[in-house]
Amino acid sequence: MTPVELSRTVLHAVRRAVDGGELDVTVPERAVVTEPGPGGCGDFSTTIALQLARPAGQPPRRVAEILRPHLAGADGVRDVVVTGPGFLNISLDDQADVLTALVREIRSRGAEYGHGDALAGEVVALRVPYEVRAEVVADAVVRIVATQGGRATVEHGEPVNLRPVPAPEDPAPLGPDAAQWALLHPAPHDRPRITADHLVQREGNPLFRVRYAHARIRSLSRNAARLGFTAEPGPLHEPTSQVSTSLVSTGHEPTGQKSAGHQPTGHQPTAHGDARFGHGAGRPYGGPLGAAADTAPAADVDTGTDAQDVDTGTEAQEADAQSGGAPRRTPVTAPPPPLQTPLADHPRVLALAATQRAPDRLARHLVTVADAVLPFLPCVLPRGEEKPSAAHRARLALAEAAGTVLAGGLSLLGIDAPEHL
Repeated sequence: MTPVELSRTVLHAVRRAVDGGELDVTVPERAVVTEPGPGGCGDFSTTIALQLARPAGQPPRRVAEILRPHLAGADGVRDVVVTGPGFLNISLDDQADVLTALVREIRSRGAEYGHGDALAGEVVALRVPYEVRAEVVADAVVRIVATQGGRATVEHGEPVNLRPVPAPEDPAPLGPDAAQWALLHPAPHDRPRITADHLVQREGNPLFRVRYAHARIRSLSRNAARLGFTAEPGPLHEPTSQVSTSLVSTGHEPTGQKSAGHQPTGHQPTAHGDARFGHGAGRPYGGPLGAAADTAPAADVDTGTDAQDVDTGTEAQEADAQSGGAPRRTPVTAPPPPLQTPLADHPRVLALAATQRAPDRLARHLVTVADAVLPFLPCVLPRGEEKPSAAHRARLALAEAAGTVLAGGLSLLGIDAPEHL
C-alpha cells in the first residue's frame, strides 16, 4: 500500500462512517498521511479526525475512535492506535512493501508522478504586473496548475492577483537556470537575492545540491549499466542469512578490497552516508563533483565512498583465532534512507503549489528530496569485488525514483536537470 493508496483508504473509512450514520460531515476531497510525530507510533499518521471534529460537532478524539474500526478493518492495515488529541496512527502489514510500492509507482508514472486532479476542469486567471519576477512566477504556475488538471491563463491588468516582491535587479546575468531559481525559490513575500551565490558549486547553494543530486543519480545508472545490472524495486538489504562480500575486516584487508586512489578511512557508512558527506568535509560531498563516478572503469566504479577497512577490535581477533584464523565475514547493510517521506509527499506538495499558486513550495521540496538522497548514494553500487545483488538493484531503483522527482520538479520550474555536472 502506497501513501496515496493509504490516503484513499482513510477517505473510504470516513465515507463508511458517514454512510453508517456515525458521523454527519461532508467527506473531504483528500486526507493527508505523514510519518508519525513525537508521541506517535506505527508507519503513518493522519489528522483527519482533527479536521472533521468541528463540522461533526464532536471532540477530535471521539471522531478518531469512530474512524478507528473502519480503518483497522481495511486491507493492508495491521493496527490503528489513537494518540494525543485525536491522531490516528496506522501500522501496515509490511512496511518494507510500502517503499517498494512507492518506487514502483514513481517508475510507472515517470515524470507524471504527483500529477492529480485537484484543479480538474478549473480555469485559473492570473493577472500580473509588468515585472520580470511576476512573469517568471506566472509562467511556472501555468505549468504546475496543468499537473493538477487545470488550465491557467496570464494577462496584464488590474486588479492584479499575483504580485511577488520584485527582483532588485535584472537576473539575466545569472544565466537562465540560476535566474529562474533566484526568482522562484524565495516565498512571494521575500525579496529575491540576485547574487553570484546561485552559481557557486558548493553545498551551501540549494540549486547546486538539487542539480548535483540529479547528475549523481544519472551517473550511478550509467555505472550500473557498465557493471551489468539495472534497477529493480525490492528490499534495500540483503537477507540476514546471506553473507555480503562487503566485509568488515579484522584489522587486515581482504584481497582485492582496495583499489587505486581509495584509502581506508576507518569508518563505515551510516544512515547519513559516508562521513565525507558531513559539513566538515573540505569539498562538498567529498570530491570533484562526482566526476570520478563517470570515468571509473567497470571493474572499479566510484560509488562515492572509500573502501572499508574497519578494525573490529580484540574480540573479533579472538573469534578469528578460534575459527582457524580465517577472516570473519559479516553482512554490511545500510539502514533505510530517509527518502520515503519526501518522495511520498511529492503529490501533496505539487497539489499545494498548484492550488496556492506557489512554485516556491515545489522548489523547497526539491531541496528536501536532494538532501535526503545525497547521503544515500554511496551505498547504491557494489564496492570493490562485491557482486551486484538484488539489494543493489533495489537501491538503484530508489535512487532513480528520487531522480525522477528531481527532474520532473526542475522541469516544472523551467530549470534544466543535467546529466553531467
